[in-house]
Amino acid sequence: MNGALRAIEIVDVRDGGPERHAREGNHRARALRQDCLAWAPFRLLMPLMPLLDRLARYWFRRSCSPYVGEIEAIAAVLGFPGTWFLNGSYQWGCTAVAREESGVPWLARTLDWPLPGMGRHVDVAHMRGLSGDFFCVTWPGYVGVLTAMAPGRFAAAVNQAPLRRRSHWIALRFVDVMVNAVNTWRHIRYIPPDQLLRQVFETCGNFAAAKAQLETVPVARPVIFTLAGCAPCERCVIERTEDRFETRHDQTSAANDWRIGDARYEARLGARLALTASYAEAAANSRRRSEALAGWEGMFAHDSFAWVIPPVLNRYTRIAVEMCPAKGVLRVMGYEAPRGTPVAQPATLPCELAAERIAA
Repeated sequence: MNGALRAIEIVDVRDGGPERHAREGNHRARALRQDCLAWAPFRLLMPLMPLLDRLARYWFRRSCSPYVGEIEAIAAVLGFPGTWFLNGSYQWGCTAVAREESGVPWLARTLDWPLPGMGRHVDVAHMRGLSGDFFCVTWPGYVGVLTAMAPGRFAAAVNQAPLRRRSHWIALRFVDVMVNAVNTWRHIRYIPPDQLLRQVFETCGNFAAAKAQLETVPVARPVIFTLAGCAPCERCVIERTEDRFETRHDQTSAANDWRIGDARYEARLGARLALTASYAEAAANSRRRSEALAGWEGMFAHDSFAWVIPPVLNRYTRIAVEMCPAKGVLRVMGYEAPRGTPVAQPATLPCELAAERIAA
C-alpha cells in the first residue's frame, strides 16, 4: 500500500518564493485543481470563477496585503481562473495544540477542508525572509502561510475562528456566511490572517516579536493563531477579531471556537454538519476535538502522528503536522477520504525534516 502513497516534495524557493513554487509546480497545481473539481459545490462555482477572481482581485488591491504582486504573477503563471479567489478564501477548519515535552515546546495541528486533493498534493516550501529561513506546509499557487516552522525561532498555525452569527437558526447559517463575506469585501481593508502569518515568519526574529505582531496587527477576518517558541513557557493561543485579541498561555489547544463562548459567534463545522447541526452541537464538536488533542498522553518526540485519531481525525482532515522549532523538527502527513470511508486515510508518506537535514 505504501508504494501508492506520494512522497511530499520539499521545494527550495528561498529565491523566488511562491511565484517560483507555482511556476515549477504548475503541473501539481493543475492536478490539485482537477481533484478539487470532484467536490460538488466547487463544480457549481467553476462557471463563476472568473467573476469571483475579479471580485477578489479588487478587494486585494484595496487591502493591506503586501503580496498582491505575487498573486498577480502566480495567476499569470498558472493560466487558469481561481488563483485570486482561492488565495482569499480563508475557509479552513482545524485543530491545534502547543505543549511542552521535557521543557521544549511542540506544536501539532490538523487542517480540515472538504476539497479532495489538498492532502495528496501538499508540499513543504523552504522559504526565506529578512529574519531567516522557514519551512511552510503549502500548495503551489498559494501565497499565505497556514502552518510553518522557523528553526531556532518559532512555529505557528492558523485555525479558522468561529462564525459571526446574527441568529441561531440553522437555516440562516449560510446567510451569515455570505453577509460576513460581503461586509469584509465592502468595508475591511486589513491584511488577511494567513498573509499576516507569512509576514511574521519573514520579519520576526523570535517568539516575543511574533506574538506581538499576531496580537496587534489588524486582520481582515477573525482568526485563531497557535504559536510555539524554543524556550520553556513560550507557547500561546491568540484569539483574534479584526482589531482585538485575547491571548492565553495555559490551555493552549484550539479548534474552531473561542475558549470562552460568545453567543455572537458559532463554532465552525464540517461541510455535512453545517446543514443540520445546531448552535450547541457546533460548540460541542469543536470542544471535543480540542480536548481530545490536549488530553493525548503520548509524546510527539516519539509517537509520531499517533494522536491523529477521531475525533481529531475526521472525514475532512487533509494534513497533520508536528513541529518543534527548538530541535528544528517538522513532520507532515497528507490525508484523503476515499469514497465510502468515514474518516480520512494517509495519502502521502510521512515527511520529516530535522536539524541535521536542514543544515545540510
